[in-house]
Amino acid sequence: MRLLLVEDEKELSRALAKMLGKEGYDVDCVYDGLDGLNFSLSGLYDLIILDVIMPKMNGFEVLAELRRKKVETPILILTALSDEHDKVAGLDRGADDYVSKPFSVEELSARIRALLRRRGKLVTDNKLEYAEATLDLMTFTLSTPKGEIGLTAKEFELLRYLFEYPNFVAAKEDLIVKAWGLECDFESNNLEVYMSFIRKKLHHLGASFTIEAVRGVGYKLAPARR
Repeated sequence: MRLLLVEDEKELSRALAKMLGKEGYDVDCVYDGLDGLNFSLSGLYDLIILDVIMPKMNGFEVLAELRRKKVETPILILTALSDEHDKVAGLDRGADDYVSKPFSVEELSARIRALLRRRGKLVTDNKLEYAEATLDLMTFTLSTPKGEIGLTAKEFELLRYLFEYPNFVAAKEDLIVKAWGLECDFESNNLEVYMSFIRKKLHHLGASFTIEAVRGVGYKLAPARR
């Protein structure tokens, strides 16, 4: 899971990123509201942790703009503003949760897990499931009742994205950004090669589903043809 931490106190930001990294999250840090907005619009993140009092744009402004642009990524407000009026303001603007500083690391971690589960992504803390298959987020392994197999880093990122949004067609561009990042020059035609590798592993495990190409759009999970 990739998280975006928007926090202008750099020492706190580094400490939080280190803590979350130990729990298996990939964390990107930015230090002002404008960067927070731009990074959040990339579509790369599974959850955003957002401070309120920041330079360039405050967190409430960032939050309101993201929701105005129909960004549905879960957003957790993490701020020193603890007044009930501020909490109500954050939640009314579209925040999914609100944590006041000082905070318990254990509570913050639990709230993050709860938000991700609420999105229907996490089955346990470190696994995703689709049909009879389980994707382990810590070991990069895919398993079914017939066995398990290891995935490369790119195979894992591609399959994780499909598992997270199993009812939608994933656009080629989104898959490439998820697996290779925004600045890559990866050719979209080569994406089929990676999808072919994953299909073979699904077939090897006897999975009831495969990855189907949707012409001109991208890929989706679909029942396997036997």
